[in-house]
Amino acid sequence: MKILHTSDWHVGKVLKGRSRAEEHKAVLAGVIDVARREQPDLVIVAGDLYDTAAPTPEATRLVTRALTALRRTGADVVAIGGNHDNGPALDALRPWAEAAGISLRGGVRENPDEHVIDGTTAGGERWRLAALPFLSQRYAIRAVEMYELTAAEATQTYADHLGRILARLTEGFAEPDRVHLVTAHLTVVGAATGGGERDAHTVMGYAVPATVFPGTAHYVALGHLHRSQRVQGPCPIRYSGSPLAVDFGEQENVPSVTVVEVTATTAAQIREVPIPAAAALRTVRGTLAQLAEIEAPDAWLRVYVREQPRAGLREEVQELLPRALEIRIDPELVPAPGSGTRVAQRAGRSPRDLFADYLDSRGHDDEGVRDLFDELFEEVEH
Repeated sequence: MKILHTSDWHVGKVLKGRSRAEEHKAVLAGVIDVARREQPDLVIVAGDLYDTAAPTPEATRLVTRALTALRRTGADVVAIGGNHDNGPALDALRPWAEAAGISLRGGVRENPDEHVIDGTTAGGERWRLAALPFLSQRYAIRAVEMYELTAAEATQTYADHLGRILARLTEGFAEPDRVHLVTAHLTVVGAATGGGERDAHTVMGYAVPATVFPGTAHYVALGHLHRSQRVQGPCPIRYSGSPLAVDFGEQENVPSVTVVEVTATTAAQIREVPIPAAAALRTVRGTLAQLAEIEAPDAWLRVYVREQPRAGLREEVQELLPRALEIRIDPELVPAPGSGTRVAQRAGRSPRDLFADYLDSRGHDDEGVRDLFDELFEEVEH
């Protein structure tokens, strides 16, 4: 059978105030084109379909149309909720999804069998997929209790809970002559973050060892980390990565989807297919004079300016580089705390003196800003 594995679409993403809706349309059209060309038997979307738990109607339309288009290629489609998604809201779409032939699992349900999906390809290959949406630590404990596995003790870790849940969902993976698959949205120990993930859900308290996955699995399709990569473990484990760079921390990632070919008796053959539709993200550095000489790339830019801060500097940079979304003073020019600057003592000092100390500590030598502060302070005082 052939599988197309994708994740972390983050539809609805706004980058520094800039909507990426048109890029998402192009990116998802690219994913659909890959599906039409490759003709997979199964498409797995491993979580974070949306960037926010309250997606706009436009974002919802884009995701549902993309899932429908993937289903129309002839593939079975399974999508799970990620940490950015609203699990109950995705589950509310299940009647629509089932009518469209799509398996949607937004959150963990009380019946574990609902997370085990069986299918057969047109060529007769049988497969079974254990689909585990993102679980917060609080709900991981609840899920363990629901499945009556063991008492959830306070000393047990998040990894312990997920290990027990996955063991329950994959306990039928010993059957021969069937492809056994897992999809989940989580962090595996040793995997590299992509740069734009939500930090609170990638710290070590949320990381699980690769040993939570059974050696009987033919392939594990993961979402959550935005860099495409294989993870060492008892079976083939892979993050497909995001099909577009979500934030500037991901500018070195190669947006792609993963195509897997596997049978019940042969190992998974894995390859990446690039999705180049989104605008690239790039970082540039320099003085205004140097930035003026740059041949502006066709990309969204993060600019580190090697100039002392002053009023109007941002506007000057944007005039030179209209696609600059993030403009900062180069960190190398910002004085380190306590590096020879006076520590402001509040007692007996005027607000203007305190504000002047603050500007000095930031390397911001602009008399116009001080004058503006004086005007504003005078208005407030009178």
